[in-house]
Amino acid sequence: MNKLLKNRLFFIALVTLLSLILSACGNGTGSGSADSAEDFPQNDINGIIQWGEGGATDIISRTLASVAEDEIGTSLVMENRTGASGAIATQYVYDQAADGYNLLFGAENPNLYQVLDISERDYMNDFVPVSIIGQSYAGIVVNADSEFDTLEDLVAYAEESSEDLLMGTSGEGGLPHVASAMLKNELGIEFNQIPYDGDGPLAVALLGDEIDVTVLAVSAAQEYVDSGDFKMLAVLNDSSLDSIPDVPPITDIYPEFEVYLPWGPFQGIFAHKDTPEEIVQKLSDGFEEAQNDEEFINQLTDLGVDPLNLHGEEASEFVEANQSTSAWMLYEAGETSISPEELGIPKVGE
Repeated sequence: MNKLLKNRLFFIALVTLLSLILSACGNGTGSGSADSAEDFPQNDINGIIQWGEGGATDIISRTLASVAEDEIGTSLVMENRTGASGAIATQYVYDQAADGYNLLFGAENPNLYQVLDISERDYMNDFVPVSIIGQSYAGIVVNADSEFDTLEDLVAYAEESSEDLLMGTSGEGGLPHVASAMLKNELGIEFNQIPYDGDGPLAVALLGDEIDVTVLAVSAAQEYVDSGDFKMLAVLNDSSLDSIPDVPPITDIYPEFEVYLPWGPFQGIFAHKDTPEEIVQKLSDGFEEAQNDEEFINQLTDLGVDPLNLHGEEASEFVEANQSTSAWMLYEAGETSISPEELGIPKVGE
């Protein structure tokens, strides 16, 4: 090989190397990352919903996204990724670049993944809360044609024939699973649990008499109760709700449940833990403003959801308290052999 050809090849290699370095810097892996945060967002943001269409998380997430687009300054492209009690969507968002362009719209479920050995991911270690939207409440529901007219009727049947009583769940760590642990702890009753992919499929299964009972977020069950398709036997709270004032709180029937309450599902928006703080702050500010929209607040209230609009440290403390209550409830009910203590999850108040 002559000297001129060697020089040309060396020059081409040098130019290629410099191009790769400049490209890396421009993509935020070098000195350009601060500028990227300052200019954020420049592209559409993907909103990944961890539950299926028609459930509480889906309804609330899509409603908020439509309001938040103007505040954030870009389109939110919403997508449902279901499966494994929300773990499929959670892992998917975790695997994407930590740049704020992929957000997890989720419920409380990842708080229990580690204690249930579903996934190594959880909110406290792997994500940062952009916003905690609202606190929902859970209701024990049956088909309108069910033989059970009161919670006492259901409990009496479960005490005699629990193996025949089909409870629809949204999988391990889902709202019905945790609520059933609460019932087992205090009343000693168990259910034959049948898993489905979220509130929407659970409602369809109950309508079709595939199951006898389930526990739904009030926000997801409300329309079916109002239409006369479902009966709500009790709300898992220590007081009645304005949206369903005729449904008794469970503590009116069984006062011993007061130790767990108030408790219930929540909806929130989460980003990868390594997302730059400036980007998280921009997102939080945009969603905070969107949640101040009066029409959105009214929609949450109509769904039986308490608007929270929490951000920063306050949001983190809320998530931690929810994890503590639910994880220890499952462990003490014998629903998991993994102690929350092993995972560094304290009991509430400790």
